[in-house]
Amino acid sequence: MQAIILAGGFGTRLQTVIKHQPKVLAEVNEKPFLYWLIKHLQKKGVENFVFSLGYLHNQVELFLQKEFSTLQYKCVVEDEPLGTGGAIKKCIPKIVEENFLVVNGDTFFDFNLQNLNEFFSKTNSDCTIALTPMENFDRYGSVAIDEFNNIYQFNEKKYCKKGFISTGILILKKSTFLNSTKKLPQNFSYEKDFLEPNISKLKVTGYISNGYFVDIGIPEDYYKANNELKNIVL
Repeated sequence: MQAIILAGGFGTRLQTVIKHQPKVLAEVNEKPFLYWLIKHLQKKGVENFVFSLGYLHNQVELFLQKEFSTLQYKCVVEDEPLGTGGAIKKCIPKIVEENFLVVNGDTFFDFNLQNLNEFFSKTNSDCTIALTPMENFDRYGSVAIDEFNNIYQFNEKKYCKKGFISTGILILKKSTFLNSTKKLPQNFSYEKDFLEPNISKLKVTGYISNGYFVDIGIPEDYYKANNELKNIVL
């Protein structure tokens, strides 16, 4: 399966810890976070990568050339920020399969790709988002699902005692994504501008898993990843 890795963010909240670096190159256990993410996805069965790059993209390209010279991959560079949806759309010409994986470059989730893909196919979904349960959180928006795991609502960030959050991993159907985003501007969010407005028209499902999850977007969780991530990947 092909995977688009969204790795073009500025990492504003992490700049107190990493300076003059893309967030995906933040060092975790003496290796860039992106190193652990690629290794993990390879173990799950991803063989072909498309990296969506922006901020300080040259650093990421040099890292890939040095550390992953034999990896099958392409880099797509944004001239200006395109949002998550715009970034995916710019990468689409490099995607040769109808169904493909999208992964946020600053999150790590230990999931079973085969099970996720089978769930996506079995439910005949246009998009399946990998979800994980969380308690006592306010940093993430929550996702509401029905008894058949259909997602019917995305909730804004607020305190939740218990709920499901998106892990930043999803499988998309290319034709559906392109048809549904024809009239959108270049810069758009896949969640706010693609999924939410079409939630009643598309088959959007949630695949629930209790795997290890970490988002390195803030210093606290970046330090958490340094303590835990190596044991998960290796």
